[in-house]
Amino acid sequence: MKAVILAGGLGTRLSEETSIRPKPMVEIGGKPVLWHIMKIYSAHGINDFIICCGYKGYIIKEYFANYFLHMSDVTFDMRFNQMNVHSGYAEPWRVTLVNTGDNTMTGGRLKRVLEHVGNDTFCFTYGDGVSDVNITELINFHKEQKSLATLTAVQPAGRFGAISLGEEQTKIHSFREKPEGDGAWINGGYFVLEPEVINLIADDSTIWEKEPLEKLADMEQLAAFKHQGFWQPMDTLRDKNYLEDLWKNEQAPWKVW
Repeated sequence: MKAVILAGGLGTRLSEETSIRPKPMVEIGGKPVLWHIMKIYSAHGINDFIICCGYKGYIIKEYFANYFLHMSDVTFDMRFNQMNVHSGYAEPWRVTLVNTGDNTMTGGRLKRVLEHVGNDTFCFTYGDGVSDVNITELINFHKEQKSLATLTAVQPAGRFGAISLGEEQTKIHSFREKPEGDGAWINGGYFVLEPEVINLIADDSTIWEKEPLEKLADMEQLAAFKHQGFWQPMDTLRDKNYLEDLWKNEQAPWKVW
């Protein structure tokens, strides 16, 4: 099975990092968040990736062009212009990098990689969110539902401390740091899709989360795999630092490999 990963957006809310590189190349523990996402899939036997590039996509291409070299011990003999690889380890990945345009919307990017997807069920996700979702169970759930699309539904924690305060009240009687949220389920990415869904995408201006998903829901062809474990997008510098701290302290729930 193949996995399509969106990696072409501008990432404006993380401008501290994305002014010099695409957001999926922002590092956690010295590795791009894109690498972390691919490792999650690889842990479940998915090693064939299609990366939808856009903004500064050449940086992603250069990363994978030099990937084996970066993972190896080498000797450079300058006198004879030779390079000897002593030992190296690289994942068994097949990575297709497709330029899907700088300004293309999420749905348009998916449509642009149609020829690389083929006619089989495939995975699809965003290039900035990590999770300990069980990809194998997600795929099996999708097959059981017999729907055209399955998304992973998550319940994010609240971002700020919550207080209980009445209209006339000036003293706080209840405070909870990072509460569980309001209980609403939201789209956490990590989709499993049938190739027919691409027929619902009109052109580059189509936003995947609007017309296509709304149409699939109307058709009763959109299933929800409820994931109650860890899920965290990297939208802001605060998010990046949070993920970095988890990794540094060896408490990263998404490290399933």
